[in-house]
Amino acid sequence: MPEHQNFFSLDLPADPGAALSAAAEIAINESLAVKPGERVLIVTNPDTEVAAVSMALYNAAAGQGAEPLLMVQPVKTQLDYTDEAVIAAISSRPEIVISISKEKLGKDARAQRKPYTAGGKSYDSLIHYLRDGEKVVRSFWSPRITRAQFAELVPLDYARLKEECRRLCTLLDRGKEVRVTSPGGTDIVLGLQGRKTKVDDGDFSAPGSGGNLPAGEVFISPELGSSQGRIAFDGSLATHDGVLVPRRPVIAEVRDGFVTGITGEAEADTLKRSLKEAAQRARDMEASGGLPAGQGEIYARNAANLGELGIGLNRKAAIVGSILVDEKVYGTCHIAIGANYDEDAPALIHLDGLIRNPTITVLNDAGEATVLMEAGRLLI
Repeated sequence: MPEHQNFFSLDLPADPGAALSAAAEIAINESLAVKPGERVLIVTNPDTEVAAVSMALYNAAAGQGAEPLLMVQPVKTQLDYTDEAVIAAISSRPEIVISISKEKLGKDARAQRKPYTAGGKSYDSLIHYLRDGEKVVRSFWSPRITRAQFAELVPLDYARLKEECRRLCTLLDRGKEVRVTSPGGTDIVLGLQGRKTKVDDGDFSAPGSGGNLPAGEVFISPELGSSQGRIAFDGSLATHDGVLVPRRPVIAEVRDGFVTGITGEAEADTLKRSLKEAAQRARDMEASGGLPAGQGEIYARNAANLGELGIGLNRKAAIVGSILVDEKVYGTCHIAIGANYDEDAPALIHLDGLIRNPTITVLNDAGEATVLMEAGRLLI
């Protein structure tokens, strides 16, 4: 059930602190490059940590001469719906949308029933449609963020981060496939043909751009049906019950782009339940009219799809049991199960799992191999 709390009774300091205020100003003035008069929609939850970050961002936007609006909805998970009032606010097309949530922003019920289309792609979320399709909105989102994490990890050497992102993008975009191995037992090959690498380098200043803060990764959606091998999730692991840090690796067997088996200790059982629940929820949503006819089974099947390979590049981040932070940790990579970022494998979930100290090798069409990262050390 959604969590309810009295927002106005939260223990929020009148002064958010110099470090948090400075990080908020970096987010507003540098990452988003907010201009006077622009509308800034900030959506948050009644939770002390995310509310404090949201208020710092509100103050920074107001100080820049923008027109911020702060909306508070109950806590939402990946399988819950966004409040209709929030969807209505997004539909007003503010220049900037920021989600500072204890869990997630939530699903867009209207867009799932009747998806938006732009550029030959279908979008089951209004914010994705406005940002990625029409490119009229810019945004960032920070699920499960704390005040301390935002204050510490948002101030970065962004010039260095952008350069590392650029070099990795160049090599991945030329790649035919990529192989990931790790001491924990990962050995998987993912196809890259027809895919383009995306970056989370902290620059969300152009309409149509967006990402996480804290920033620090490159990521790509594997070619559909291409992935083969085994993943050993030995960092942190997102599930429908929250983020787990496995005592022993959770092993996922992958065939033709889908997870076909999961083994391990209790964390493996939780991941299996997450995939099963997402698949059943999709079928139930179609039956109740929440998804168009025929889409329930597609969403259900894609609950086991490999949706992302990401490489962490934030040198300040450490594994703390929060995927937002963990997936940015320098010297790690992550692979997500569920929906992808190319909008051609829709699912109700996107569950990231971390791999420690990976070796990542990309193979191009000429058969040339380039090692991008060796045992967690970036080589390019």
